Amino acid sequence: MASGLEQLRATIAAQRIVRAVGRIGRVSGGQVGVTGLSDVAATGDLVEIRTIRGALVLGEILNMSPAETTVLPEGATDGLSIGDRVVHLGAGEIAPDDSWIGRVIDPFGQPIDNRPILPGVEPRSLRGAPLNPTERRTLGKRLATGLAVFDTLLPIVRGQRIGLFAGSGVGKSTLLAQLARGLEADVVVIAMVGERGREVREFVEHVLGPEGMARSVVVAATSDRSPLIRRRCAWTAATIAEHFRDQGRHVLFMADSITRFADAHREVALAAGESGSLRGYPPSTTQLITGLCERAGPGLEGQGDITAVLSVLVAGSDMEEPVADILRGVLDGHVVLDRDIAERGRFPAVDVLRSVSRSLPGAATEEENRLIALARRRMGAYDRASMMIQAGLYSAGSDPELDAAIKAWPKLDALVAKRDVRSVAESFAALKACLS
Repeated sequence: MASGLEQLRATIAAQRIVRAVGRIGRVSGGQVGVTGLSDVAATGDLVEIRTIRGALVLGEILNMSPAETTVLPEGATDGLSIGDRVVHLGAGEIAPDDSWIGRVIDPFGQPIDNRPILPGVEPRSLRGAPLNPTERRTLGKRLATGLAVFDTLLPIVRGQRIGLFAGSGVGKSTLLAQLARGLEADVVVIAMVGERGREVREFVEHVLGPEGMARSVVVAATSDRSPLIRRRCAWTAATIAEHFRDQGRHVLFMADSITRFADAHREVALAAGESGSLRGYPPSTTQLITGLCERAGPGLEGQGDITAVLSVLVAGSDMEEPVADILRGVLDGHVVLDRDIAERGRFPAVDVLRSVSRSLPGAATEEENRLIALARRRMGAYDRASMMIQAGLYSAGSDPELDAAIKAWPKLDALVAKRDVRSVAESFAALKACLS
């Protein structure tokens, strides 16, 4: 970890005495045309608009031509005037540091927990370079989570990327916090993209709690921030995760939610001139999501790993909507949270039959795989006959397989809800007892 003096020196060295300045020549359609920056700026760079009324407005460069640079400002264009000064800030890199653990920051690395913070000594691009796929290690060992359903039926292994697919109000944020507290990892990096403002403090202080924050970095961009800031939130969190991975640490990267990340990108991309072709999402959405996911996973030799848990909002449980469909194809497993299960009071509301972990069968022994297969068969048999059973139309003894499912189902359902388990072995012992 860099010393405070090294961080201070790096901060001073990063200050630019001279900056290029342009002028607003056009304001239209939520965009700003700027002259005078075409020979020094690049797409994706940040600028600061200084209005004649004294306001400072952040913006990002979307398009360029020899005569004009197109800037998307944060928020509305109200108050901007022809001739306002536009200062070129640069590429908008971020310099993570180990001292950020336990802190809540914004997507620019600035503190929002009312305590001072210093950047690290090595600036990093927000769009980190991909690792060579032929040199990445394979998925690692199974990780204990403290939750029986993930320790048995849906195992998570080191370097795996899984998605939590859920509608609103079914316990998604609570499950993320339970994994943040209980899953084996050295550092946890959490991106809160587009959350309601009141939920950030509640998540940090009560849902995540002191135990979870002790090893976490939270990057938050609330729903009232511009799409530029909300999109940047996920990139910043991924960059911080890569910082710790490169030190050889195991990082748990969590994003809530990828849907709001894609929505923010849609707003920016449409403003830049892309067409909405995937139910309103631009074609670049696929590359955006897959690019973020590929930044997680096993590292190279000598590096650590990034295990990712990414949440997806699925309206009306529509697993075929574009963001969910893209993610299912690139992740190493998906977990579906069901509203009906939540409404009957079982949390986490995981629908085991619709959920898949692609770490199996490699993550379990032969005996454990046998138990997992038997448990899924019992749960599937009960699910197919549940309406008949609840209506009293099934007679015991008619089907031995269904009789066994009816006997096992209450115990299996209780096991899925079991939390604070001490080990994977304890969870499998409980699973075996459910099936005996």
